[in-house]
Amino acid sequence: FSQPIADNMEEAVSGVKGELAIKIFGSDLKQLEQKADEIVNVMKAIPGVEDLGVFRVIGQPNVNLFVDRAKADRYGINVADIQDAIETAVGGKAVSQILQGERRFDVVVRYQEPYRGTVDEITNIRIPAPSGERVSLAQLCDVKLEDGASLIYHENNSRYIAIKYSVRGRDLGGTVEQAIASVRKQVKLPEGYRLVWTGEYESQKRANARLAVIVPITVLIIFLILFTVFNSVKWSLLILMNVAMAPVGGILALFLTGTHFSVSSGVGFLALFGVSVQIGVIMIEYINQLRASGLSVVDAAIEGAVRRLRPIMMTMLVATLGLLPAAMSHGIGSDSQRPFAIVIVGGLMASLIMSVILMPALYVWLARPSDRLPEAAG
Repeated sequence: FSQPIADNMEEAVSGVKGELAIKIFGSDLKQLEQKADEIVNVMKAIPGVEDLGVFRVIGQPNVNLFVDRAKADRYGINVADIQDAIETAVGGKAVSQILQGERRFDVVVRYQEPYRGTVDEITNIRIPAPSGERVSLAQLCDVKLEDGASLIYHENNSRYIAIKYSVRGRDLGGTVEQAIASVRKQVKLPEGYRLVWTGEYESQKRANARLAVIVPITVLIIFLILFTVFNSVKWSLLILMNVAMAPVGGILALFLTGTHFSVSSGVGFLALFGVSVQIGVIMIEYINQLRASGLSVVDAAIEGAVRRLRPIMMTMLVATLGLLPAAMSHGIGSDSQRPFAIVIVGGLMASLIMSVILMPALYVWLARPSDRLPEAAG
Protein backbone atom coordinates (compact mmCIF):
# COMPACT_ATOMS: atom_id res chain seq x y z
CA PHE A 1 0.00 0.00 0.00
CA SER A 2 2.96 2.35 0.48
CA GLN A 3 4.39 1.85 -3.01
CA PRO A 4 2.33 4.70 -4.54
CA ILE A 5 3.71 7.00 -1.83
CA ALA A 6 7.28 5.94 -2.67
CA ASP A 7 6.64 6.45 -6.39
CA ASN A 8 5.21 9.91 -5.78
CA MET A 9 8.19 10.89 -3.64
CA GLU A 10 10.64 9.67 -6.30
CA GLU A 11 8.73 11.58 -8.97
CA ALA A 12 8.76 14.72 -6.83
CA VAL A 13 12.55 14.47 -6.43
CA SER A 14 13.58 13.48 -9.97
CA GLY A 15 10.65 14.75 -12.04
CA VAL A 16 10.02 11.26 -13.46
CA LYS A 17 8.84 7.95 -12.05
CA GLY A 18 12.19 6.58 -10.90
CA GLU A 19 14.79 6.85 -8.13
CA LEU A 20 17.33 8.43 -10.46
CA ALA A 21 16.96 10.11 -13.81
CA ILE A 22 18.89 11.73 -16.62
CA LYS A 23 17.28 14.57 -18.52
CA ILE A 24 18.51 15.41 -22.01
CA PHE A 25 17.48 18.90 -23.07
CA GLY A 26 17.24 19.82 -26.73
CA SER A 27 14.91 20.94 -29.50
CA ASP A 28 14.61 17.94 -31.86
CA LEU A 29 12.64 15.02 -30.40
CA LYS A 30 14.10 12.39 -32.73
CA GLN A 31 17.60 13.55 -31.90
CA LEU A 32 16.74 13.38 -28.20
CA GLU A 33 15.55 9.78 -28.49
CA GLN A 34 18.66 8.80 -30.45
CA LYS A 35 20.97 10.26 -27.79
CA ALA A 36 18.89 8.66 -25.04
CA ASP A 37 19.37 5.22 -26.64
CA GLU A 38 23.13 5.86 -26.88
CA ILE A 39 23.29 6.75 -23.19
CA VAL A 40 21.31 3.66 -22.21
CA ASN A 41 23.73 1.44 -24.18
CA VAL A 42 26.68 3.03 -22.35
CA MET A 43 25.10 2.69 -18.91
CA LYS A 44 24.22 -0.98 -19.41
CA ALA A 45 27.92 -1.78 -19.06
CA ILE A 46 28.29 0.00 -15.70
CA PRO A 47 28.11 -2.35 -12.67
CA GLY A 48 25.30 -1.52 -10.27
CA VAL A 49 23.05 0.28 -12.76
CA GLU A 50 19.65 -1.40 -13.01
CA ASP A 51 16.10 -0.71 -14.22
CA LEU A 52 17.19 1.37 -17.22
CA GLY A 53 14.37 2.81 -19.28
CA VAL A 54 13.67 5.67 -21.67
CA PHE A 55 10.49 7.72 -21.45
CA ARG A 56 9.65 7.67 -25.17
CA VAL A 57 8.35 10.83 -26.77
CA ILE A 58 8.01 9.54 -30.36
CA GLY A 59 5.31 7.07 -31.38
CA GLN A 60 2.11 8.93 -32.24
CA PRO A 61 1.20 8.29 -35.91
CA ASN A 62 0.80 11.58 -37.77
CA VAL A 63 -0.53 12.32 -41.25
CA ASN A 64 1.79 15.00 -42.63
CA LEU A 65 0.79 16.91 -45.77
CA PHE A 66 3.55 18.82 -47.54
CA VAL A 67 2.17 21.30 -50.07
CA ASP A 68 3.90 21.14 -53.46
CA ARG A 69 3.94 24.82 -54.41
CA ALA A 70 4.64 24.07 -58.07
CA LYS A 71 1.51 21.92 -58.34
CA ALA A 72 -0.53 24.47 -56.41
CA ASP A 73 0.62 27.24 -58.79
CA ARG A 74 -0.35 25.12 -61.76
CA TYR A 75 -3.96 25.10 -60.55
CA GLY A 76 -3.84 28.70 -59.28
CA ILE A 77 -4.49 27.70 -55.65
CA ASN A 78 -2.85 29.47 -52.73
CA VAL A 79 -1.12 27.55 -49.93
CA ALA A 80 -3.32 29.38 -47.42
CA ASP A 81 -6.44 28.08 -49.20
CA ILE A 82 -5.11 24.51 -48.96
CA GLN A 83 -4.36 24.87 -45.25
CA ASP A 84 -7.78 26.42 -44.62
CA ALA A 85 -9.51 23.57 -46.44
CA ILE A 86 -7.63 20.91 -44.44
CA GLU A 87 -8.39 22.70 -41.16
CA THR A 88 -12.08 22.98 -41.97
CA ALA A 89 -12.51 19.43 -43.27
CA VAL A 90 -10.56 17.53 -40.58
CA GLY A 91 -10.40 19.71 -37.48
CA GLY A 92 -13.43 21.87 -37.97
CA LYS A 93 -13.80 25.64 -38.11
CA ALA A 94 -16.03 28.04 -36.19
CA VAL A 95 -18.44 29.84 -38.54
CA SER A 96 -20.84 31.40 -36.05
CA GLN A 97 -21.81 31.62 -32.39
CA ILE A 98 -24.85 30.73 -30.30
CA LEU A 99 -25.77 32.87 -27.31
CA GLN A 100 -27.40 31.35 -24.23
CA GLY A 101 -27.76 34.07 -21.66
CA GLU A 102 -24.27 35.38 -21.04
CA ARG A 103 -22.59 32.28 -22.44
CA ARG A 104 -21.29 31.99 -26.01
CA PHE A 105 -20.80 28.76 -27.93
CA ASP A 106 -19.00 28.38 -31.28
CA VAL A 107 -20.78 26.67 -34.14
CA VAL A 108 -18.15 24.44 -35.75
CA VAL A 109 -18.52 22.76 -39.12
CA ARG A 110 -16.39 19.98 -40.58
CA TYR A 111 -16.67 16.94 -42.82
CA GLN A 112 -18.65 13.95 -41.65
CA GLU A 113 -16.70 10.97 -40.31
CA PRO A 114 -16.90 8.82 -43.51
CA TYR A 115 -15.14 11.59 -45.47
CA ARG A 116 -12.22 12.25 -43.08
CA GLY A 117 -11.61 8.99 -41.21
CA THR A 118 -8.67 7.55 -43.22
CA VAL A 119 -5.62 8.83 -45.06
CA ASP A 120 -7.20 8.04 -48.43
CA GLU A 121 -10.32 10.00 -47.54
CA ILE A 122 -8.25 12.97 -46.39
CA THR A 123 -6.24 12.99 -49.62
CA ASN A 124 -9.53 12.94 -51.54
CA ILE A 125 -10.65 16.26 -50.04
CA ARG A 126 -11.51 18.62 -52.90
CA ILE A 127 -10.43 22.23 -53.20
CA PRO A 128 -12.05 24.54 -55.79
CA ALA A 129 -9.62 26.12 -58.28
CA PRO A 130 -10.20 29.53 -59.93
CA SER A 131 -10.97 27.68 -63.17
CA GLY A 132 -13.92 25.93 -61.47
CA GLU A 133 -12.14 22.60 -61.29
CA ARG A 134 -12.24 20.72 -57.97
CA VAL A 135 -8.71 19.49 -57.21
CA SER A 136 -7.97 16.76 -54.62
CA LEU A 137 -5.30 17.13 -51.96
CA ALA A 138 -3.44 14.18 -53.50
CA GLN A 139 -2.83 16.36 -56.57
CA LEU A 140 -1.47 19.22 -54.49
CA CYS A 141 0.37 17.64 -51.55
CA ASP A 142 2.83 14.92 -50.75
CA VAL A 143 1.13 12.86 -48.03
CA LYS A 144 3.25 10.86 -45.55
CA LEU A 145 2.29 8.78 -42.53
CA GLU A 146 5.07 9.33 -39.97
CA ASP A 147 5.63 8.83 -36.26
CA GLY A 148 5.33 12.08 -34.38
CA ALA A 149 5.44 13.22 -30.79
CA SER A 150 3.22 11.27 -28.41
CA LEU A 151 4.38 13.30 -25.39
CA ILE A 152 6.50 16.41 -25.09
CA TYR A 153 8.15 17.01 -21.71
CA HIS A 154 9.07 20.59 -20.84
CA GLU A 155 11.10 22.10 -18.03
CA ASN A 156 11.95 25.80 -17.88
CA ASN A 157 10.53 26.20 -21.39
CA SER A 158 12.95 23.58 -22.80
CA ARG A 159 12.10 20.20 -24.29
CA TYR A 160 13.69 17.15 -22.72
CA ILE A 161 13.60 13.37 -22.71
CA ALA A 162 14.12 11.39 -19.49
CA ILE A 163 16.03 8.18 -18.75
CA LYS A 164 15.22 6.45 -15.48
CA TYR A 165 17.53 4.05 -13.66
CA SER A 166 18.40 2.82 -10.18
CA VAL A 167 21.51 1.63 -8.35
CA ARG A 168 21.76 -1.82 -6.76
CA GLY A 169 24.68 -3.32 -4.84
CA ARG A 170 26.93 -0.24 -5.07
CA ASP A 171 27.16 3.15 -3.47
CA LEU A 172 25.04 5.75 -5.17
CA GLY A 173 27.66 8.47 -5.55
CA GLY A 174 30.41 6.26 -7.00
CA THR A 175 28.08 4.56 -9.46
CA VAL A 176 26.58 7.78 -10.79
CA GLU A 177 29.98 9.47 -11.04
CA GLN A 178 31.28 6.52 -13.09
CA ALA A 179 28.19 6.76 -15.29
CA ILE A 180 28.75 10.51 -15.77
CA ALA A 181 32.38 9.93 -16.78
CA SER A 182 31.46 7.13 -19.22
CA VAL A 183 28.61 9.05 -20.84
CA ARG A 184 30.71 12.19 -21.14
CA LYS A 185 33.45 10.19 -22.85
CA GLN A 186 31.36 8.07 -25.22
CA VAL A 187 28.30 10.20 -26.07
CA LYS A 188 28.69 13.47 -27.95
CA LEU A 189 25.75 15.84 -27.73
CA PRO A 190 24.89 18.30 -30.51
CA GLU A 191 25.44 21.97 -29.90
CA GLY A 192 22.77 23.41 -27.66
CA TYR A 193 21.95 20.07 -26.03
CA ARG A 194 22.76 19.33 -22.39
CA LEU A 195 22.45 16.63 -19.72
CA VAL A 196 21.12 16.98 -16.17
CA TRP A 197 21.55 14.15 -13.61
CA THR A 198 18.62 14.38 -11.21
CA GLY A 199 16.89 12.36 -8.50
CA GLU A 200 18.51 11.02 -5.35
CA TYR A 201 22.00 11.74 -6.67
CA GLU A 202 21.25 15.43 -7.03
CA SER A 203 19.71 15.49 -3.56
CA GLN A 204 22.72 13.67 -2.11
CA LYS A 205 25.12 16.18 -3.65
CA ARG A 206 23.19 19.07 -2.13
CA ALA A 207 23.08 17.33 1.25
CA ASN A 208 26.81 16.52 1.16
CA ALA A 209 27.56 20.15 0.38
CA ARG A 210 25.52 21.19 3.41
CA LEU A 211 27.25 18.60 5.61
CA ALA A 212 30.63 19.92 4.49
CA VAL A 213 29.62 23.24 6.07
CA ILE A 214 27.62 21.95 9.04
CA VAL A 215 30.21 19.46 10.38
CA PRO A 216 33.08 21.98 10.83
CA ILE A 217 30.68 24.50 12.39
CA THR A 218 29.37 21.80 14.76
CA VAL A 219 32.89 20.83 15.83
CA LEU A 220 33.79 24.49 16.41
CA ILE A 221 30.69 25.06 18.54
CA ILE A 222 31.47 21.91 20.56
CA PHE A 223 35.00 23.14 21.17
CA LEU A 224 33.79 26.55 22.35
CA ILE A 225 31.29 24.95 24.76
CA LEU A 226 33.98 22.60 26.11
CA PHE A 227 36.36 25.50 26.61
CA THR A 228 33.75 27.36 28.63
CA VAL A 229 33.23 24.23 30.79
CA PHE A 230 36.89 23.37 31.48
CA ASN A 231 38.53 26.73 30.79
CA SER A 232 41.34 24.69 29.23
CA VAL A 233 42.29 24.20 25.61
CA LYS A 234 44.07 20.94 26.47
CA TRP A 235 41.05 19.14 27.96
CA SER A 236 38.80 20.51 25.24
CA LEU A 237 41.08 19.10 22.55
CA LEU A 238 41.32 15.76 24.40
CA ILE A 239 37.54 15.40 24.30
CA LEU A 240 37.54 16.41 20.64
CA MET A 241 40.09 13.64 20.00
CA ASN A 242 37.54 11.24 21.46
CA VAL A 243 34.94 12.74 19.11
CA ALA A 244 37.30 12.31 16.16
CA MET A 245 37.88 8.63 17.00
CA ALA A 246 34.21 7.84 17.61
CA PRO A 247 33.34 7.56 13.86
CA VAL A 248 35.73 4.59 13.59
CA GLY A 249 33.07 2.32 15.05
CA GLY A 250 30.38 3.76 12.77
CA ILE A 251 32.53 3.34 9.67
CA LEU A 252 33.37 -0.24 10.68
CA ALA A 253 29.68 -0.98 11.25
CA LEU A 254 28.80 0.36 7.80
CA PHE A 255 31.53 -1.79 6.25
CA LEU A 256 30.52 -4.99 8.05
CA THR A 257 26.83 -4.56 7.16
CA GLY A 258 27.57 -3.58 3.56
CA THR A 259 25.75 -0.27 3.98
CA HIS A 260 26.88 2.63 1.84
CA PHE A 261 27.43 6.12 3.18
CA SER A 262 24.40 8.35 2.77
CA VAL A 263 22.89 11.51 4.15
CA SER A 264 21.14 9.43 6.82
CA SER A 265 24.44 7.94 8.01
CA GLY A 266 26.00 11.41 7.94
CA VAL A 267 23.32 12.65 10.33
CA GLY A 268 24.05 9.59 12.47
CA PHE A 269 27.69 10.64 12.75
CA LEU A 270 26.57 14.10 13.93
CA ALA A 271 24.43 12.49 16.64
CA LEU A 272 27.37 10.27 17.58
CA PHE A 273 29.51 13.38 18.08
CA GLY A 274 27.12 14.59 20.74
CA VAL A 275 27.17 11.30 22.68
CA SER A 276 30.97 11.15 22.49
CA VAL A 277 31.24 14.67 23.89
CA GLN A 278 28.95 13.73 26.77
CA ILE A 279 31.05 10.69 27.62
CA GLY A 280 34.27 12.66 27.38
CA VAL A 281 32.98 15.40 29.68
CA ILE A 282 31.86 12.82 32.26
CA MET A 283 35.25 11.09 32.21
CA ILE A 284 37.52 14.15 32.25
CA GLU A 285 35.50 15.98 34.89
CA TYR A 286 35.52 13.00 37.23
CA ILE A 287 39.25 12.36 36.84
CA ASN A 288 39.92 16.03 37.59
CA GLN A 289 37.83 15.77 40.74
CA LEU A 290 39.80 12.71 41.87
CA ARG A 291 43.08 14.51 41.29
CA ALA A 292 41.80 17.47 43.26
CA SER A 293 40.98 15.11 46.16
CA GLY A 294 44.66 14.09 46.35
CA LEU A 295 45.10 11.09 44.03
CA SER A 296 48.00 10.95 41.61
CA VAL A 297 47.43 11.32 37.89
CA VAL A 298 47.76 7.58 37.21
CA ASP A 299 45.60 6.54 40.15
CA ALA A 300 42.97 9.15 39.28
CA ALA A 301 42.84 7.98 35.67
CA ILE A 302 42.46 4.31 36.67
CA GLU A 303 39.91 5.03 39.39
CA GLY A 304 37.95 7.33 37.08
CA ALA A 305 37.82 4.73 34.29
CA VAL A 306 36.64 2.03 36.71
CA ARG A 307 33.99 4.13 38.45
CA ARG A 308 32.64 5.77 35.28
CA LEU A 309 32.44 2.45 33.40
CA ARG A 310 28.96 1.63 34.68
CA PRO A 311 27.22 4.96 33.96
CA ILE A 312 28.89 5.17 30.56
CA MET A 313 27.89 1.58 29.78
CA MET A 314 24.31 2.27 30.86
CA THR A 315 24.19 5.26 28.51
CA MET A 316 25.52 3.10 25.68
CA LEU A 317 23.13 0.23 26.32
CA VAL A 318 20.04 2.44 26.45
CA ALA A 319 20.87 4.09 23.12
CA THR A 320 22.09 0.86 21.50
CA LEU A 321 19.11 -1.27 22.52
CA GLY A 322 16.73 1.49 21.48
CA LEU A 323 18.22 1.76 17.99
CA LEU A 324 18.99 -1.94 17.44
CA PRO A 325 15.57 -2.74 15.87
CA ALA A 326 16.02 0.12 13.41
CA ALA A 327 19.58 -1.03 12.62
CA MET A 328 18.32 -4.53 11.81
CA SER A 329 15.20 -3.50 9.89
CA HIS A 330 14.76 -4.22 6.19
CA GLY A 331 11.15 -3.16 5.67
CA ILE A 332 9.56 -0.09 4.16
CA GLY A 333 11.31 3.08 5.28
CA SER A 334 14.47 1.27 6.40
CA ASP A 335 16.52 2.93 3.65
CA SER A 336 16.54 6.16 5.64
CA GLN A 337 16.52 4.94 9.26
CA ARG A 338 18.81 1.90 8.98
CA PRO A 339 22.09 3.72 8.11
CA PHE A 340 21.42 6.25 10.89
CA ALA A 341 20.92 3.50 13.48
CA ILE A 342 23.88 1.39 12.27
CA VAL A 343 26.27 4.33 12.61
CA ILE A 344 25.14 5.14 16.16
CA VAL A 345 25.10 1.51 17.37
CA GLY A 346 28.54 0.75 15.93
CA GLY A 347 29.94 4.09 17.04
CA LEU A 348 28.71 3.72 20.62
CA MET A 349 30.27 0.27 20.98
CA ALA A 350 33.62 1.59 19.78
CA SER A 351 33.27 4.75 21.84
CA LEU A 352 32.83 2.68 25.03
CA ILE A 353 36.18 0.99 24.51
CA MET A 354 37.94 4.21 23.58
CA SER A 355 36.48 6.17 26.49
CA VAL A 356 37.37 3.60 29.13
CA ILE A 357 40.82 2.62 27.82
CA LEU A 358 42.18 5.19 25.39
CA MET A 359 40.98 8.42 26.97
CA PRO A 360 42.46 7.73 30.46
CA ALA A 361 45.75 6.79 28.80
CA LEU A 362 45.80 10.03 26.84
CA TYR A 363 44.87 11.91 30.00
CA VAL A 364 47.91 10.52 31.83
CA TRP A 365 50.11 11.47 28.89
CA LEU A 366 48.82 15.05 28.73
CA ALA A 367 48.35 15.77 32.45
CA ARG A 368 50.80 18.13 34.19
CA PRO A 369 51.18 19.19 37.84
CA SER A 370 50.26 22.74 36.86
CA ASP A 371 46.81 21.76 35.59
CA ARG A 372 43.91 23.78 36.98
CA LEU A 373 41.65 21.45 38.93
CA PRO A 374 38.07 22.17 40.12
CA GLU A 375 38.94 22.95 43.74
CA ALA A 376 42.08 24.84 42.80
CA ALA A 377 40.07 26.90 40.35
CA GLY A 378 37.52 27.69 43.08
